[in-house]
Amino acid sequence: RRERPLGAQRPARILRRLRTGKRRHETGTAPSRKTQRIYLFMDLTQYRRRATTEVRIGGVVIGGGRPVAVQSMTNTDTNDTEASAAQVVRIARAGGRIVRLTAQGPREAENLRHIARRVRELGCDAALVADIHFLPEAAAVAAQYADKVRINPGNYRNDRGQFAALVELCRARGAAIRIGVNHGSLSKRVFDRWGDTPQGMVVSAMEYLRECRRLGFDQVVVSMKSSNTRVMVAAYRLLAETMEAEGMHYPIHLGVTEAGNGLEGRVKSAVGIGALLADGIGDTIRVSLTEAPENEIPVAQLLADHFRSREGRFEVRRPERYSPTEYRRRSTVQTPLVHREFPAGFRELEALSANPTAELRAAILDLDDREPVAVCRRYEDASAETVAVKAAADLGLLFLDGLADGIRIVAPRLAEAEIERIELAILQAARARMSRTEYIACPGCGRTLYDLERTLERIEARTSHLRNLRIGVMGCIVNGPGEMADADYGYVGAAAGRITLYKGREIVERNIPQEEALDRLVALIKANGDWREPEEGPDAVAPAKSEDRTAGGSAGGDVPAAERSAAGGCDPAADSAADSAGAVVPLSAGGAVSGRSVPSRPPAPAERGARASETGAGRSAEAPAKETTGTEG
Repeated sequence: RRERPLGAQRPARILRRLRTGKRRHETGTAPSRKTQRIYLFMDLTQYRRRATTEVRIGGVVIGGGRPVAVQSMTNTDTNDTEASAAQVVRIARAGGRIVRLTAQGPREAENLRHIARRVRELGCDAALVADIHFLPEAAAVAAQYADKVRINPGNYRNDRGQFAALVELCRARGAAIRIGVNHGSLSKRVFDRWGDTPQGMVVSAMEYLRECRRLGFDQVVVSMKSSNTRVMVAAYRLLAETMEAEGMHYPIHLGVTEAGNGLEGRVKSAVGIGALLADGIGDTIRVSLTEAPENEIPVAQLLADHFRSREGRFEVRRPERYSPTEYRRRSTVQTPLVHREFPAGFRELEALSANPTAELRAAILDLDDREPVAVCRRYEDASAETVAVKAAADLGLLFLDGLADGIRIVAPRLAEAEIERIELAILQAARARMSRTEYIACPGCGRTLYDLERTLERIEARTSHLRNLRIGVMGCIVNGPGEMADADYGYVGAAAGRITLYKGREIVERNIPQEEALDRLVALIKANGDWREPEEGPDAVAPAKSEDRTAGGSAGGDVPAAERSAAGGCDPAADSAADSAGAVVPLSAGGAVSGRSVPSRPPAPAERGARASETGAGRSAEAPAKETTGTEG
């Protein structure tokens, strides 16, 4: 393994498949220096943005090292000029200078002319993007009026000259194109060969990117969206890796589809988008929430600002231990813990630098044992939403990649219950531990066939007490069935006032009246044995069983919270007191833990670096401090 690290070989094999379309087996040869450079497409030691070309979208330029641009999408009927224009203006006033509108047919695409004119009359200079899903002829119409046209390769053909014709239309007008791949709507020929995998998503995107390069068209943006954060992050990383191998530097649009609403929706978006921004990937972002579109902008801007500067350099001595495109657990723990569940002596690493993700990742990769490790970060913000977004962006990657086994968020200005809710939300968004019902809910657009926001609220009110369930709530059939493919149950708009219910991928009831749909969804859940009656205090979450913390827990950590119980963890009050006292211990250069207590205060530059601590009895031991693992340059 030391001579031929698996982590350096596997992506080389994937890249060969993507270039040739053939499934080749491993050659068994050691990776070249070039292969290792391609594999580590991001710099593990420090924050460094991926180099990209500039793309102009109306009056907005993305890429080329410019600040990450934030955007949103209208949920109005694109045939309603006034309503659509008014919503574009609201999004722009909130800070979103790029606004997308659905153009599902030629009629909607043609009305973009009137919307664009009305938006300009209202004094708004936001860039307008046409979202095309099924009809190439709608793209040809929209290209006459939009600043960018987004197409879905899963529903487009590249062998009939339609895409080449669209490229020429956009070139003539100075419009851009986004190749927008959706995990839930890959073409049949790609799906039949690759399945709904990250590799299949990359194959789908690269076909069109190569065509753009052949045609000499560089005003291209690309995205790889999924509601599954693990799939989404792996797909974007593979895409960046493959483009790097082929000398492509197109800007990347980031987003987690169907993230839902409220704090959990914000955390899910922050886990996926934050993991990639930490890798230096991403030139524009959209946070998809099942709320008013203008609510998405402050969250997206918070993420963009959070990654504007990430100073700190941390040596990684064992990069071969890292597998960014393949999920692999570092330890035998299957269900990560929140801080109140930590047993005595549980190892913790606290990030102190301005680049906590790289700092903690480097410290964990350099550990010489597989002992479970928790990650910790302190936040002084008074807003639970702000702490949740920042913590999810900083720490979520470590659970997506299978590196961390526990999470502690220190937020003195938040209540203990708020902190635990955020910790559990991060673990669930990273697909490391399920503690509540997850809603795969789309944000809605002009294709939505019912009041999505209110419907989601009603479904949550009836089902949020359930455990270990995923429920898809989708506005229409365009992305719905595919994007909620890993949901246990689905509620999908089929026509005006009509709903289709799913169990997994199978349709159970089709075109039922919407006024009956929620009761029939509950009946479906009961019929399949997944229902339980609400208990007193339904928001309470039981901690994990001790056996779930080690080998033998369920794969992926999806253990029903109702089956978990406390097992020797620290008393929350004692933990709070210990946090106030700042009992944090530095990690020695050799990976051992010393016992000296270190005050929890903003560190001087010489002290910064990931620190390890032991909770419980181990925290009070006295011993000389050792050298820290991270060094900030």
